Amino acid sequence: MDKIQIDKEKCIGCGKCVKDCVSFAIYLKDGKANVLKSCIECGHCYAICPVGAVDMPSYDLEGTDIIASMTDIDDELLLRAIKSRRTIRQYKDMAVEKEKIEKILEAGRYAPTGANSQNVAFRILDSKRDIIEKECVKLFRNGATLGSKFSNSLKNVVIDDHFFFKNAPLVIVVTGHDKVNSALASAYMEIQANSLGLGVLYSGFFCSVAKMNPKIQRMLKLPKGHKVATCMIIGYPDVEYKRIAPRKKRDIQYI
Repeated sequence: MDKIQIDKEKCIGCGKCVKDCVSFAIYLKDGKANVLKSCIECGHCYAICPVGAVDMPSYDLEGTDIIASMTDIDDELLLRAIKSRRTIRQYKDMAVEKEKIEKILEAGRYAPTGANSQNVAFRILDSKRDIIEKECVKLFRNGATLGSKFSNSLKNVVIDDHFFFKNAPLVIVVTGHDKVNSALASAYMEIQANSLGLGVLYSGFFCSVAKMNPKIQRMLKLPKGHKVATCMIIGYPDVEYKRIAPRKKRDIQYI
């Protein structure tokens, strides 16, 4: 099956898809669009076609007939919200609704990836969550006493049984071939989570443990070639911040 299918009866030969194709994989012939095998399936042609002549049969097209512009969002409100976000480590004993989880995952799915690789995966810790956290805690407790590479970071920290996941109701591990793609997906997911009234903690400690512990990697069922990029601890905050935390002055140069 072709990656992109053009309905020749609908196509009006406007050339918009040709002009916008990032891989130069579309050309006009006899006034109709045609697609080369070099197509990277970015979907620009599908999105830009004014008459809906483009189909992507192997993709989920639900809801793609609706488009919203970022300019619909109040820019000052968005910036203030971004500046106000804090890393959350205290959570209420409240489950995150399934519909909110779906929105968070959908935000990650629609984050940009290089060459449209879409090589990011999500692992929601469920039945194996307690086992994984117990394994992580055991390693860190040993490291704190044995002088591992974690010891300096942990010397003033109490490592309780919930040190990694903070009793939060939702833990999502983001994995991928490429760190940048995975990080972008995580950032999109955090913004979506914040908009839903949820707080997020990126657990760097968990990522460090997962990278060095084959047992945890097996439990995560990582896709081939994937590495753990981020671990997002998510839940309803049980803490309230009164003001924006300050930042150092920006280091900017025009070169």
